Amino acid sequence: MRIETDLKLGFKDVMIRPKRSTLKSRSQVSLEREFKYLHSTTKWVGIPIMAANMDTVGTFEMAAELAKHKLFTAIHKHYSVLDWNVFLASAPDEIYDYIAISTGTGKNDFKKLIEIISAHPQLKFICIDVANGYSEHFVTFLKQTRKQFPDKVIIAGNVVTGEMVEELLLAGADIIKVGIGPGSVCTTRIKTGVGYPQLSAIIECADAAHGLGGHIISDGGCTTPGDVAKAFGAGADFVMLGGMLAGHTESGGELLEVNGKKFKQFYGMSSTTAMNKHVGGVAEYRASEGKTVKIPFKGDVVNTIWDILGGLRSSCTYVGASRLKELTKRTTFIRVSEQENRIFTNE
Repeated sequence: MRIETDLKLGFKDVMIRPKRSTLKSRSQVSLEREFKYLHSTTKWVGIPIMAANMDTVGTFEMAAELAKHKLFTAIHKHYSVLDWNVFLASAPDEIYDYIAISTGTGKNDFKKLIEIISAHPQLKFICIDVANGYSEHFVTFLKQTRKQFPDKVIIAGNVVTGEMVEELLLAGADIIKVGIGPGSVCTTRIKTGVGYPQLSAIIECADAAHGLGGHIISDGGCTTPGDVAKAFGAGADFVMLGGMLAGHTESGGELLEVNGKKFKQFYGMSSTTAMNKHVGGVAEYRASEGKTVKIPFKGDVVNTIWDILGGLRSSCTYVGASRLKELTKRTTFIRVSEQENRIFTNE
């Protein structure tokens, strides 16, 4: 046993200090990024915000809408081969730049992955998604996937430490998903005592990834557009959102009506709800590590997109970053004991 005494920080522990700016308007800020990858020859241009690969968020409907705005969706892994065929048969060619096919690490997962990509070789992104990216089995599966698909962009995770980021990049990943336990419907930290404050995880993992020419996704923990800006300021190349994109027309989850008000169901992918739905229940050797909640129905997701992008542009103007790429270079975090005046909280 050992104890690390360095303080690790989350989004609520800091704010971004403003700096002089020559920008006259938020409209002068470009949020588009262009990325080249460590292993794949694919180039990508877009706004690097992602819908999480949860079945209540990473839906085909969400992908179709986000792609119109050059935002990305990691499609959840529970769609069938037939579902993929139907969706892609009617989707525009541009959709392939803004979606990833997600997979687990089992034999059937790999077989399904091969079947879908064989039918749709235009697919460019693969997201290998497990809760614990520290297992040897996961690394072995990643190497197998890279060998099978040498030209695809491979996203792998989740991890929270620099040394594992480096191992996954060297094993064949292009983008590493960073985050253990920060999500709004994740209870991993409570059930296991394991986790890492998200801001520090981003800073440390981005440093490791960029040193090797790789990229990272900040996955989880954002509750406001300001948190998205902090994630980019800390060095994230992409920011993945779950709860902020849940509860919309395009989101998954059952639409409920309670006392005349509409809600949508939202749950973690390790929750009892998800496991009952997809694997026949919670196995006796494990515990549920997710919540199931009702979110007030938010309507079409486009309104939330504009709110997030508007806040992010404003963040850039406060520090003088004319491009999103410049935000991390212009960011100075200050540690704080308060974030906002909460006297009126009943919006």
